[in-house]
Amino acid sequence: MIRRLVIRDLALMDKAELEMGSGFTVVTGETGAGKSVLLGAFSLLAGNRTNKAVVRKGAEECSVEAELEMAHPQEINQVLEQLHLPRCEEGLLILKRTVPVSKAGRVSINGEAATLAQLQKLGECWIDFHGPGEPQKLLRAETQLEMLDLHAGHELALQAYRLLWRQHTETLRQIEEISNAEKVSDDEATFLRMQCEKMDRLDLSEEAVLKLERDHLRHSRLQELAAFLAQMEEGLGSEGLSHLVPKVLKTAQDIARIDPEAAPLFERMESLAAEIDDLRADYARLARGLNRDEESLAELDEKMNLWLDLKRKYGPSAESVREKREQIRRRLLSQGEVEAQVARWQASLVQLEADLKKQATVLHSARFKAADKLASAARKMLGSLGFKKADLKIAVTASDLGPTGADKVQFLFCPNAGQDLLPLSQIASSGEAARVMLALKTVLAKVDQTPVLVFDEVDANVGGEIGAQVGRELAALGKNHQVFCVTHLPQVAALGHSHLVVTKTQDEKSTTVEIHSVHRKRKEREMELARMLGDRNSKVALSHARELLDGA
Repeated sequence: MIRRLVIRDLALMDKAELEMGSGFTVVTGETGAGKSVLLGAFSLLAGNRTNKAVVRKGAEECSVEAELEMAHPQEINQVLEQLHLPRCEEGLLILKRTVPVSKAGRVSINGEAATLAQLQKLGECWIDFHGPGEPQKLLRAETQLEMLDLHAGHELALQAYRLLWRQHTETLRQIEEISNAEKVSDDEATFLRMQCEKMDRLDLSEEAVLKLERDHLRHSRLQELAAFLAQMEEGLGSEGLSHLVPKVLKTAQDIARIDPEAAPLFERMESLAAEIDDLRADYARLARGLNRDEESLAELDEKMNLWLDLKRKYGPSAESVREKREQIRRRLLSQGEVEAQVARWQASLVQLEADLKKQATVLHSARFKAADKLASAARKMLGSLGFKKADLKIAVTASDLGPTGADKVQFLFCPNAGQDLLPLSQIASSGEAARVMLALKTVLAKVDQTPVLVFDEVDANVGGEIGAQVGRELAALGKNHQVFCVTHLPQVAALGHSHLVVTKTQDEKSTTVEIHSVHRKRKEREMELARMLGDRNSKVALSHARELLDGA
């Protein structure tokens, strides 16, 4: 339920901060006083679209913020997770929406920025509107089906069907994806096989490619490298350092005999002589290892040219070339398997459709039985709400397989005797639709999970005992939901567990709307009911108001 509501600069309202209670809340006020401001605040929080005209004149933006206490947070948390939004903490859902005059609007859900679409999706879970200018779910075929399913109580059968439907949808997607895969022509297949053969001629491991590049670099500068190695042999050989080092080493030894402090220097000189000898041997080995075999060199050139070609086409790394090779192999392999794969998926599809039809038959039977029971209970309730000669039937007809079965459900209604039953959307006024919804909601109260219900003009064109009965049903509905009703009937207003009064004050420069609660202020509530009865200063009206409250 809505526990707290804060409204700022919305329409004619400067600011209102309301603590809401559970059960049935009535909203009253003079005609034109601005009762629609409260409904507008709910509409904004439900994610409905609006325009900049809702911002109070002179203000830069309007905002509405609500704190909702969820009796079953696990259900709303599932929706929040699907929308990638924060879960409710301690069962609280925090919503805020801001509409600026000159910028884009902002939405916040549980403290995190969200989109209007996310807010709207969430709104479908926690609030229902019934009245003029509001989205009347009852007139939508999918809502009528949901209501019938609630009454039938076959949630497990419906879940089983939906699981099969998801599998059916995935199977169709797989068949389409495989069937629409790019076909490979004979010429293209030949080309792809040639590319695979080229790649298979090389070892495409990282180590092998690095060795190939090193060997090719050495080969490409073979003469230059040989010349440098010859110079090193000359510099380190018998005509170079190898000739001079023994003399220098002998001198260093003589110095060490005379001066013991030079002994470490002599040791270093010995190490240097050994290192120079090792270097000469290693350079000589490199020189001997130079490959001048023309056949081997030609093979090396061929491999390097092949690697450069593959690198240019599929590179830049050996890994990327290997990945391309696997893609080509998979593509060639898949061509031979496409028909077999499609055949397997088609067989699976045939079995799924048979299972779906079987499960859809179970749902149809349950819905057909539930339709008569729900319509009968709703007709009885409609009679108590002033539709003495009204008729309501629920037609369940076969349809194509879909996400919720193979049924088309339609609520047929006629408000007066002698008229044909027609779809509810074609003949019901907003007030009639609201009362039909009230009847259905009352019948479904124990199974309907929508926590907040908002009724506007539910008491239109009724009065007296019928008005009182409308109030009683709304109050009874408040046992399982938080119900808000904008009303002009004192019989209804007296039955509210909570009572909000909207007042409008005007002067020459401005108009202001305010909302305040009177359910804890007996005298003020009596005065408001007396006003609704015709005259708040009339002793008769005040006495009648007291009787209504005492009776409630």
